[in-house]
Amino acid sequence: MAKNKKIKLPETEEGTTLFNLDPIILKSSYEINYIHSYAQDSPFFAGLAKGKLLGNECKPCKYKYATPRSHCMYCGKQTSWFELPLTGKIHTWTTCYFGSEAFLKETPYNLILVEFEGVGTLFLSRLMGIEEKDIKIGMNVRTKFLRNSKFKVTDVYFIPTK
Repeated sequence: MAKNKKIKLPETEEGTTLFNLDPIILKSSYEINYIHSYAQDSPFFAGLAKGKLLGNECKPCKYKYATPRSHCMYCGKQTSWFELPLTGKIHTWTTCYFGSEAFLKETPYNLILVEFEGVGTLFLSRLMGIEEKDIKIGMNVRTKFLRNSKFKVTDVYFIPTK
């Protein structure tokens, strides 16, 4: 390599769409195709497509989990699937004013932790059909499913019950 050779990156005609200067807000695109397996959690996602919400139960401990878990966190034994009730109560909630690209069109949106009777853990999901000012801890909610499953956790959401 020659001494004192100047290295320069090539310039392009492409620019950046700038929406604001202070703070700087700009537009960036990012896309990736990702092939993955739900592996042992596959029954949970298949259940959503069938309008069922599945949790896991440890038979020896009799402990029930609201979200997929292949083994018990207490005894380490393998769990089995069971159907969760389609109604529950709001344990706590938050309103999200920013989200990933998939949720930007929905902001602000409400996330809730749902407690089901007899189940030891909580289920995180969106709450739809209610204004933020009307959400209450302990409020009864029921499960709803997207008509056309995308095999994602967002295939399930909750609405208030009357």
